[in-house]
Amino acid sequence: MPPVSDRLPDRFPVGTRYVIEGRDGGDGRLRIHLRYLEFPDGRQVDLPTEPTARAQPRRSRATAGK
Repeated sequence: MPPVSDRLPDRFPVGTRYVIEGRDGGDGRLRIHLRYLEFPDGRQVDLPTEPTARAQPRRSRATAGK
């Protein structure tokens, strides 16, 4: 299965919410236990809660062909 970031659109409709739910991790830090996108039509896309390696930044369209 491809990474979530490969399945997400480049743009989101107005009203899309990025939701993060967390709890106290015990050492004063926030422990994230739920992340998802909620679209205006009610659909939800679950996102991974564990940190992953950062994706390489995309080149702009103007420099992509160079």
